[in-house]
Formats: sequence, structure tokens, C-alpha cells
Amino acid sequence: MSEEYLEVSPDEIKEDVIEMLQTIYDPEIPVNIYELGLIYEIEVSEESNVDIKMTLTAPGCPVAQTFPGEIESKVSTVTNVNEVKVELVWDPPWTKDMMSEAAQLQLGFF
Repeated sequence: MSEEYLEVSPDEIKEDVIEMLQTIYDPEIPVNIYELGLIYEIEVSEESNVDIKMTLTAPGCPVAQTFPGEIESKVSTVTNVNEVKVELVWDPPWTKDMMSEAAQLQLGFF
């Protein structure tokens, strides 16, 4: 019995990537990096390559050197993802206003 190959759209892969990002937490704040607003952009190509632009809460964050690689490793385990590239950007600077409402509630900002 042969298995039928199912075409997966870039949008479907992006949804799965977001689900994975929601399992990765900032080491200093008990909220996932997606809800914290650290993910600025996720692009998925037709070849299933994923490009992520993200920031950190502060440029001097102690994980600045290692965190992008950790995120690349975890996102590369998502089904149907080919290659992953994470780029750290500092513009615009992150502020607490970039957090989701749920994250702001969890951290007591309301």
C-alpha cells in the first residue's frame, strides 16, 4: 500500500512553526517568545524554507549569541520544514507593548 503525498502550503507550515515558537520561552520571563512579541516576521518559501526575524528584550541579553541557534534547531524539527534561518534584528526596539494581551495579563501589566 503506497502512502499518498499531501502537498502542504507555506501557510500551513507557518501555523506549525508558530505552534513550535509558542513552546520556546524567554529565559528571563515566563512567557513564550511568540506571545512576548519577540518574533517580528516569519516567511515560508515554496521550498519550505523558513526565515524568522526576531529580537530580544534587550541588546545585552545574555542569550543573544545562543538563542537564535536554539530556535533554529527547534523550528527545524517541525514537519515539512526544510531549512531554517533566524536573524536577530534590533529595529524596531522591543517594548512591552509588543506582547500579546494574554502575555501582558500573565505578567500583570493590566
